[in-house]
Amino acid sequence: MIRIIKNIVFRQSVVVISCWLITTNNIYGQSSQSLNLDVCYQLAENNYPLVKQYALLDKTREYSLTNASKGYLPQINVGGQASYQSDVTQIPISLPNIDIPSISKDQYKLYGEVSQPLTDLFTVKHQKELIHANSAVEEQKVEVELYKLKERINQFYFGILLIDAQLTQAETLKKDIRSGMNKNDVAIANGIALKSSSDILRAELLKADQRTIELKAMRKGYADMLSLFINRPVKENTILEKPYRAASLMTKINRPELKLFETQKSTFDVQSKLIDTKALPRFSLFFQGGYGRPGLNMLNNNFDLYYIGGARLTWNISSFYTQKQEKQLLNLSQNALEVQKETFVFNTNLTLKQQDSEIAKLEELIQTDQDIVRLRESVKLSAQNQLAYGTTTTNDYLTYINAEDQAKQNLIIHEIQLLMAQYNFKTTSGN
Repeated sequence: MIRIIKNIVFRQSVVVISCWLITTNNIYGQSSQSLNLDVCYQLAENNYPLVKQYALLDKTREYSLTNASKGYLPQINVGGQASYQSDVTQIPISLPNIDIPSISKDQYKLYGEVSQPLTDLFTVKHQKELIHANSAVEEQKVEVELYKLKERINQFYFGILLIDAQLTQAETLKKDIRSGMNKNDVAIANGIALKSSSDILRAELLKADQRTIELKAMRKGYADMLSLFINRPVKENTILEKPYRAASLMTKINRPELKLFETQKSTFDVQSKLIDTKALPRFSLFFQGGYGRPGLNMLNNNFDLYYIGGARLTWNISSFYTQKQEKQLLNLSQNALEVQKETFVFNTNLTLKQQDSEIAKLEELIQTDQDIVRLRESVKLSAQNQLAYGTTTTNDYLTYINAEDQAKQNLIIHEIQLLMAQYNFKTTSGN
């Protein structure tokens, strides 16, 4: 009867524990999340405050284009004048029985004029082109600044990956120490090892625990900084996906700075058109109507309405004085921009050469690391078996597992450094 009761209690306990494990796994699955590098790039760009500049630039361009378009509309002027002059036009003859009126020396005029520029229509067109070009330059400057975020995201992302790999290796080291403790306990039980040797292994285990604490603190610091950039929580259980190692890297430069140089160059073309337009004669149609004394009839000394309509030509020939110098200044600016572009390409290629050399070095180190790890692991396993039979000391065993741990640490560091170097290369080249 007692045995039956124990079986029932045991089965109920198994059911309860199973339900608890299922619930825990579900909760963990819902709370954990994964991130990859491309998602972090996109989230960082969307969250960076500078991205708000796009909306401001759109509004600025919209208002500037609206103002420039007003140049297509007729120009309206209203004016007035009151004057007194020392003399007026008189007819120097007198005829009998004919009264020739004289014009008053005080004269008044109030008028309005509507003019429709014709030549300025081309100027307005070029002004709108310049507005679009300048707006494209400012937007591309924002693109350049946002692209620089990739370098900072790379530092945080690969820093976390490196720490995660080191944490995994720390757990492997602890497992080896515990395995050695078990072997050593057998040797102590058989009287072929001292009890103090067990304390040495326990102290080393505590040292490994301290290392885990330090690594977790470092990971939290990197995770907090990455979280600020992407505006998404990066917790202890957040999984950062390890990027694939690139098989080949493109050396062609495709950076947003190159597009910025091109958009800046387009503004010079529009400015050159505006310089040419300034030297053109100005044609316009006009209509003027007013009220004053005298009107258009100079022989009528009464207030009268009048109007005038026609075509007008004005030509500011003095613009030719500075046209040549303005073109030369524009050419100097273009040459300076070309020098900046060449300097950027040169420095970028120099950086790519250095990064390519770093990648080649890390690939060779990894091959050597893998051989060292295999050898160190073989020595450790041999020492682990010897520990149970008392043919090796705990200090020797710790020396072997620490040597293996160091070899694995070097392999981990070089593998993550290689990944980071490859993605830094891609970021530098813009591919």
